[in-house]
Amino acid sequence: MKDVFEMSDLGKMTFFLGMEVKQKHNEIFICQHKYAKEIKEKFNMKECKPTVTLLNQNEKFCKEYGVAKLDERLYRTLIGYLMYLTATRPDIMNAISLLSKYMLCASEIHFQAAKRIVRYIKGTINYGLRFCQVKNFTLHGYSDSDWVGCIDDMRSTSGYCFSFGFAIFSWCSEKQEVIAQSTAETEYVAAAAVN
Repeated sequence: MKDVFEMSDLGKMTFFLGMEVKQKHNEIFICQHKYAKEIKEKFNMKECKPTVTLLNQNEKFCKEYGVAKLDERLYRTLIGYLMYLTATRPDIMNAISLLSKYMLCASEIHFQAAKRIVRYIKGTINYGLRFCQVKNFTLHGYSDSDWVGCIDDMRSTSGYCFSFGFAIFSWCSEKQEVIAQSTAETEYVAAAAVN
């Protein structure tokens, strides 16, 4: 390419669009450690206590809680920051997608759930995507769903991920198109979505 284009070799890539790239022999690790720290600082959560779960499992969100609405700009900003973090953190994708549905009607309950995600990130700040050379390439796929995860429209959410070797290369989390009548039906719809 140097013969055709004027360019200079800067060596191995270490930082690109907020993502840190660490290259070793037969391994590449991509993370957003610095960006995650910036999120904590921007929202005054530098000294927060980490948590081991993204969301409270028993909590279901809805548009109307009967509580005062929050400054939507602050909530949108936090969700936007967290969405960019999902580039290297597929583990937080479902929770961010769930909370992003309430951008226009955010309450303090939604904001506290978003802050809980920041607390989870503090405890898992070194997470990222690791791609390495492996001898045995095995394809693994996982799917799961909840039942009536959304109180507003009574629909469930499906999710799946695929890994090849050690790294996840494809993942998805989306609301099901049908209203399932049982947990077995939600699981069947989730498995069918993987095809």
